[in-house]
Amino acid sequence: MVVTRFNLDTEKILTYETWVVILVLSVLVGLILVGIFIIFVYSQKVVQLFRLQQNFINNFTHELRTPVTSLKLYLETFLKHDLPCEDRHKYIGYMLQDTQRLSENINRILNIAKLESKSYKSEFADSELSNLIRRFCTDNKYLFPNCRIQIDEGKDGLYPFRVNQSLFEMLLINLLANAVKYNKSPVPEVRIHFETLRKKLKIRFEDNGIGLAKNELKKIFRKFYQVGNSVDMSAKGSGLGLYLAHHVARIHNGRIFAESQGLGKGSVFTVVLPFPQKGRK
Repeated sequence: MVVTRFNLDTEKILTYETWVVILVLSVLVGLILVGIFIIFVYSQKVVQLFRLQQNFINNFTHELRTPVTSLKLYLETFLKHDLPCEDRHKYIGYMLQDTQRLSENINRILNIAKLESKSYKSEFADSELSNLIRRFCTDNKYLFPNCRIQIDEGKDGLYPFRVNQSLFEMLLINLLANAVKYNKSPVPEVRIHFETLRKKLKIRFEDNGIGLAKNELKKIFRKFYQVGNSVDMSAKGSGLGLYLAHHVARIHNGRIFAESQGLGKGSVFTVVLPFPQKGRK
């Protein structure tokens, strides 16, 4: 019908050269469409990354400005007033908390730079993970005030691994700090449970925090990503903690993933590590 309607020459249409031209033009059109699609996807990712970076800058600036302003206020109070000994000790305690907060934020930036440039110290040593985690929680309990941490070592009890202790402690501090920060319970709780499955060890960090929506479970390990957004101000921190934890797990040939039954129902972060090939000692 097309041939008849437009009064086309059937002999020329059916020639080999005509179909080659049609095929070439079809391929070119297809390539153009694919190129447009790739450009569109790339531009969307660039816009998303720009928004994440802007959100990070806004929140990180707030994280730095708040303790600095607080420290300035306390120092001005010390200069202007002769405070009783009890009040001085109380304010000094607040100042120490602010300096600790500043130190944590600065360390996150330094750590992310070291991990991405692979300039971290690569010494790995034999460690027993349940003892390492228990000792870390005991030595750093001041970082998690009013938090109840329970360690369940499972059936085996001992879990020897070769780890970079400083990096592994970085993973621990970020997971535990998140469990406390994103928690509205009167007493934040974290249960650390060890479980062996075939040739892998699972370390589960289960908390009673605010929980996570299903669509957030994979996104939270992205660089700069924060739950919530700058409009409702529900996002906290720098958006780097879980990104760091993800990288540390990969350096140890493992992985980390999150689970949650929903908002208000707590979260579970699971670190999966492969046992050494030579077997457990």
